[in-house]
Formats: sequence, C-alpha cells, structure tokens
Amino acid sequence: MGNLCTCFSPKTPVKNKKPTKRLQGNPQTAPNSSNRWTRIRSTRKDNHDELIHEHALAAAILFRQHQQQNGSASGSFPFDRSVSLRHPNGSGSKKSQLPRSSSSRARSLTDPLLQPHQLVNQDIKLDDLETNHFVLVHGGGFGAWCWYKTIALLEEGGFKVTAVDLTGSGIHSFDTNGITSLSQYVKPLTDFLDKLVDGEKTILVGHDFGGACISYAMELFPHKVSKAIFVAAAMLTNGQSTLDMFSQKAAGSSDLMQQAQIFVYANGNNNPPTAINLDKSILRDLLFNQSPGKDVALASVSIRPIPFPPVLEKLSLSDLKYGTVRRFYIETPEDNAIPITLQESMINSSPPEKVFRLKGADHSPFFSKPQALHKLLVEISKIPST
Repeated sequence: MGNLCTCFSPKTPVKNKKPTKRLQGNPQTAPNSSNRWTRIRSTRKDNHDELIHEHALAAAILFRQHQQQNGSASGSFPFDRSVSLRHPNGSGSKKSQLPRSSSSRARSLTDPLLQPHQLVNQDIKLDDLETNHFVLVHGGGFGAWCWYKTIALLEEGGFKVTAVDLTGSGIHSFDTNGITSLSQYVKPLTDFLDKLVDGEKTILVGHDFGGACISYAMELFPHKVSKAIFVAAAMLTNGQSTLDMFSQKAAGSSDLMQQAQIFVYANGNNNPPTAINLDKSILRDLLFNQSPGKDVALASVSIRPIPFPPVLEKLSLSDLKYGTVRRFYIETPEDNAIPITLQESMINSSPPEKVFRLKGADHSPFFSKPQALHKLLVEISKIPST
C-alpha cells in the first residue's frame, strides 16, 4: 500500500529566530520567580515547539492561579482543560491576560483534526467490553484499503481491527470474472471466522454489498459475532438477493447506479454477465459526493469490478442463527448509491436493535465522515446486552 504513504522532508531550520514573547503573569504567583515567568528563553530551533512550550507555561500559570483562588467566592472559575484558555471576567488589563489559543476555529465531532482521546468518552474500558475486535468488510468493488482512516482511529483507541479483502477484491489476486457464488466471494471472511478460537467474538462491520456478506457469515458463525453493524449496507431478509434490494428503488428516482454500471461478459455476450465495472466519470457523484478529493483519487485507481453472480444469489437466513446476532444500522442521508429511502425500507423490513444517522455522510462515510463514523462504532461496541 505504498500509495497511502507520503514522505515529508524535515523542515528547514529557522536561522534568524525572533525573541520569544513575554508572558505577563501575577507577580505574586510564585515568590522570587519573576524572571522565570515573565521571560522565557528557548534553545529550540523550531518556532512551533516554542509556541507549544509557551502555551504549556500559560496553562500552568492559569492552573496555579485557580488553586490560589479556590474557595474564594469572587473571581473563581472552573479550570477548563480544553485547548483554548479561558479568562475570568474583569481579570484586569490586556497586559495581564494570558495569550489565547493559536486557533479560534470551533471544533466538532466530525473535525478531522480531533484525536481519538478527544472524540470518545474517557470512561471506556476495553476489558469490560464483550469484545474489542472489529472486523471490517468492504462493499462491492472496494477493498480493505477503503477503511484506512477507520483502522487508524480504532487502533489508536486500543481496539483490535481486521480488514479483509474478499475474493477478487483489493489486493486479492483472484480474477473477479471467475467468481461464481456468494460463498466463494465471502470465503476470506468465513475462513477468518472459522479460525478464531472458541469463545472469541467479533464485531462485524459491513458496508454496501458487504452487508450481504456479513449476513451470510452471521448465519454460519452466530456464536462468533457479538454485534453486526450495517453501514449504508444491504441488510437483506431471508430469500432476498442484493439485486432484489436494488430493484426496490422508487420509479423515476435519479438512478446514478444504473448509469454507472458497465457489465462485463467474460464468457461471451450470449451468457450472463460475469462482473460489473463502474464508470469512473460518475464515481464521485455516485459514491463520494461529500468525500475529499484525495480519497476519490485513491478509490479511482483502487476499485475493481464487482462479481455479478453473488449479487444475484438469494440469502438463506434463519431466526435461530442469523436472528440471534444483535444488529445495528448506520444511515447515510447524502447517499446516491443506496438512497436514504431505500435504507429506511430495509430497516422497516427487518428492524435492527438501533438505528443511527450519520449527518452529512455520502455512501462512503469512512472517507466523508471518518471521525463521526469512528465515534458511532465505538459507541455501539459499548452498548451492553439487554
């Protein structure tokens, strides 16, 4: 996956460094330390490090002042641990105020600059979860590569993550045109689950056609699946195929999927199609209408044909196996591939335990809303058994 890595050369050292600004603190904060707090000399050559150091000292002063004011009815205020520093009302002249954060931009749960420890609740204990192992299953034409942001966020939070390449997908070398059944297509996933030790459970996450794939696996290994999460995915009922699901689209609706499909007839035009290619000129509007351009570029050179026979295959799902696994659905309202009306139709036909809506997400929320998707995955992992 060398295309995912970018090397950055070290920054050129700053030769003529400007003197560090002085911080004006309370001269009574610490006796005999005025030189220490009013003048900061840095030996570092990186201005960015100096700024971080300056903010750390400012936070220390604020915390010291708060300790001194603790218990006083006037002028006290709760200490805030956010990046931006707060100042008490009427704190004096501008000269005595501490410097504000270098960023005034409001941050949100979907802000890509937020770190996992800022995004998820701190009371989470992985050892208390039924399982902390996520298994990510891509959609038709995608591969494990599409989860790269989700993998990084989950692993940084301490979760175990496995992203599989289904047969003929991603870096799996098998020819897509040679896939003749759903079981053959899903084999990398079922082989993985089969090799898990007894008692080990996973959280399956399926996107797009991957929803049908995890449903197939849930029927085979219900005792190895703690929860199943469908992300803009095909959540089918017994006896239904993915093609049946797509045929439910409302008549007259804008069907970009139909426009984008290019059927491949590897066995000749007189035989059924073997695979489906997607017109790359429509990919952005179909799958990535809210996603960053760099991720669209990655997808355009990584997407492979979708095997056609598995799309036609009807699932056999039983209440005693598939029905025992807890299911959750994450809706993507800006989706042009599986429109929100179709998602809600599947939810109504086979209601999951809980439904979440990822505001502003297109069909590929791992690109368009990676932080918000990560938050939902972690929150679902924390939902206890009823």
